[in-house]
Amino acid sequence: MRQIPNIITLCNLFCGALAIICVLHAPEYKADFNGTDYTIVTPEPVYWASALVVLAAIFDFFDGMVARLLRVQSPMGKELDSLADVVTFGVVPGMMLYRLLRSAYFQLPDVFDVSVVNLAPALLVPCFAAYRLAKFNLDTRQSENFIGVPTPAVGLLVASFPLIVLYNPYNLGHWFQNIWVLYAIIAVLCYLMVAEIPMLSLKIKSKSLKDNWTRLLLIVLTLVSIPLLGFATVPFIFICYVILSLLFPPMSTEKKPEQA
Repeated sequence: MRQIPNIITLCNLFCGALAIICVLHAPEYKADFNGTDYTIVTPEPVYWASALVVLAAIFDFFDGMVARLLRVQSPMGKELDSLADVVTFGVVPGMMLYRLLRSAYFQLPDVFDVSVVNLAPALLVPCFAAYRLAKFNLDTRQSENFIGVPTPAVGLLVASFPLIVLYNPYNLGHWFQNIWVLYAIIAVLCYLMVAEIPMLSLKIKSKSLKDNWTRLLLIVLTLVSIPLLGFATVPFIFICYVILSLLFPPMSTEKKPEQA
């Protein structure tokens, strides 16, 4: 019984590792230009990786719930959860952004190859995710709410990008084929993960409407947006989540005492 939550956490990690394989297996082909061979990466997004990130998020939600129900919470489970999250919601989004950046560069005229230096900023996402998760494990202020955007939210946001490119709701897909838009997204996400900004937790711990109206509003907005926006619901709700947290910061977050 004690290992059931850990097994669920490992399912999260398994999905993340499988998503990495999907990203790595994005198709490439050889092309000849003026007698020179070039390796072209097709701009086709990695849809299966997106689905696996969503499945991993479900496992990530239930491992803590099961641990509380069975009363088997442990320091090991907390550390294992963070190790799984840094892969699924850190490394996988970083690799997705890497491939999206590469595809975006190939949309530019007369571009047949791109330097790794141009793509390396995408790898800042897993670095900042790892820093945030390490900080979360030590920060006693984050027992009820968050300081900075949680990594699963970032992972789900980035996982929606390939699906938005595929289905192109409201002609939003072309924005994710723009290198400067992608660079801006990377910078904002990295900042939000480590920023000293109180963020809402979606856990409902009381029956008071006054304490939970922002969470309920997010749920209502999600349900209303899905039929209207499709996969664009994910970035829309992410933006709403950040705005609501800034306008109505959670008051239950306790500050740690200053150290001498």
